[in-house]
Amino acid sequence: MPLVCLGLSHKTAPVEVRERHAFPPSRMGEALVALRDYEAVREAIMLSTCGRVEIYAELDDYESGIGQLKRFLGNFGHGTVAASDMESYMYTLLGTEAVEHLFRVATGLDSMLIGEPEILGQVKDAYIQGQRARSLGKSLHKLFREAINAGKAARSQTSIGDKSVSVATAAIEMASEHVGTLEGKTVVVVGAGKMGQTAAKRLKLEGARILVLNRSHERAEHLVADLGTGSALEMPRLIEALKEADVAITSTGASHFILTPGVVAEAMLARPQRALFIVDIAVPRDVDPAVARVPGVAIADIDRLAAIVDTRLELRREAIPLVEEIISEYVERFGDWYQSRLAIPLIASLTQKADALRESELARLFGRCPQLSEREKMLITGMSLTIVSKLLHPAIAKIRAKAQKDRNEALSQARLLDELFDLNIETPQFADVFLETLSATADVD
Repeated sequence: MPLVCLGLSHKTAPVEVRERHAFPPSRMGEALVALRDYEAVREAIMLSTCGRVEIYAELDDYESGIGQLKRFLGNFGHGTVAASDMESYMYTLLGTEAVEHLFRVATGLDSMLIGEPEILGQVKDAYIQGQRARSLGKSLHKLFREAINAGKAARSQTSIGDKSVSVATAAIEMASEHVGTLEGKTVVVVGAGKMGQTAAKRLKLEGARILVLNRSHERAEHLVADLGTGSALEMPRLIEALKEADVAITSTGASHFILTPGVVAEAMLARPQRALFIVDIAVPRDVDPAVARVPGVAIADIDRLAAIVDTRLELRREAIPLVEEIISEYVERFGDWYQSRLAIPLIASLTQKADALRESELARLFGRCPQLSEREKMLITGMSLTIVSKLLHPAIAKIRAKAQKDRNEALSQARLLDELFDLNIETPQFADVFLETLSATADVD
């Protein structure tokens, strides 16, 4: 039962590939439910952001499971896009590599902008989506909880999140370099989600005149109200807004182009002497690349933003060794837990056997001694629990430790305990669980 990560990211795939395989938040639940129907996929969770599309899964069989995950990515919600489109961009990580990769993602080490603040929230959102879709089992539930904790620890214990730099603020840095000071300039923000909100707050500090458009006009109005400045416009007034704009920043979740050559060309006809700079920070992209051919228009997409802030990330880079130490600790801790699952059915059977004997003997004693008061019965019961606990505790601790270090010897010990205490390990029901957990430990060694 291997743990795997299958995906592509900004490190392996250009934005035009990533956007073809992005999953809109509105369809994530549907996608996870569909994943559950693949027979080799035991549990699964998806992380889809502007920088990556990744599936984390526990599989019944590695070869068939990976094949099914690739078919899912190639077919689900992408029309005629073939799985072969992804092959040269995709990576597959197994066992500890997959675990460590997720922790690097959650701590911000694998981001386009090192230590970006958005990614930890996106990991949390993926975890919540998995819970809602019931696509998580014990392994991925534990893995993502630990990843979130690692992300929090990295940000609280190191400077990896200092000197706030995000994709949205990087977009504004790029706009400032292109058009000069934004003070008094008109900036159109298309999309009032997290990215749009971050951009708008920074634009306010820059002294820009802000026009906000969003599919839900009410959300645009809320953003403007929170800012205490700017104007909220209906989406049908996009061309009107672009006629006034010096800069446009787009960050919607649309699955199609919002700014097309026709829309932008019509706006530019009303302002032939003024240039327009557009920063597209959406994945899938909001701006048709053909818009760059409209006279007076320049475009920057998300893959160009990292260079803008590269020189401002030195403090975060200095924190990388400390963050990697935190990651190592969490990887080891998760590995110990994953390995120790081998011991769970054995410990459960042993404790159940001991408890059944304890309760049986107490019932016999109380039946023979009806004169015992309730307090005396309670004291005797408490003493019996203490005796069983103290007797079993050293054995249970050693069983867990052995399961983490030597699975073959752990199996040998399990069979010996079965013979000594008649635990019925070899019965079909118990053997299925025991061998299942045993095979799982091999994949995180």
